[in-house]
Amino acid sequence: MQSRADSARIEDIVNIVTKYSGFVNNLRTVSDTKRDFYKYHTRPINSIYRRVVEELMVEMHLLSVNSDFRYDPIYALGVVTTFDTFMAGYRPETDRNTIFSALCQCVGGKPEEYRQDAARLTEIAGQLTPEELLACFTFDGSIPAGQEIHNLATAIATNAKFKYSRLFATGIYRLLEVADPELVKSSDRLKAAIEKISEQLHFSVDKLQKDLDLYRSNLEKMSQVLEVIQDTLNADRKKREQLKEGTIQPTLE
Repeated sequence: MQSRADSARIEDIVNIVTKYSGFVNNLRTVSDTKRDFYKYHTRPINSIYRRVVEELMVEMHLLSVNSDFRYDPIYALGVVTTFDTFMAGYRPETDRNTIFSALCQCVGGKPEEYRQDAARLTEIAGQLTPEELLACFTFDGSIPAGQEIHNLATAIATNAKFKYSRLFATGIYRLLEVADPELVKSSDRLKAAIEKISEQLHFSVDKLQKDLDLYRSNLEKMSQVLEVIQDTLNADRKKREQLKEGTIQPTLE
């Protein structure tokens, strides 16, 4: 027969397993997030852009279910920058707004908060020189215009559990780009800025550099795709005009 102590231990184990199982069952899955996304955006997504939307959705989802993740304006700037850059040219244009809203809402976010925070940081960075912006990350609080960035950097650097992400890295890149577009075009200057920021925020400089290299590479690829799309649209438009004018004859398919 079981002793009272054995029974108590078994009961404790059952309680722990039950509690853990409940936690697992309550954890949102990618499927849950995707299902919610299509509740907010009910129209099909253009096949050319579908991968962009789904990859961004998955990345935002994985962060949202991470216990160490906390929303911050630099992350928001990264989300907005990524979306606006890679979804440029999406048609119909009105769908682009609902897609962005759905992306934020399906992970429990507020699209207006993302937009407002991103716009505010962009405005701040536009008032700073590259040197002043970097000073904000090195905790020089003597620059009034950059005080908010200084406060964010301080909070991040002192948070041992801060959850770094590629979207946060994109936000950093956008701040540098707004402060000085020429800086991000110079490999040496960009590398030096990344090293300085990484050191102060206690990030891996290699990780940050790798993520930004990937972002820039994807930018180039997307630019090429959009160029091909535009060439195709122009060719189709020209053909329709020629058919209308009768300068060419329709072909039978």
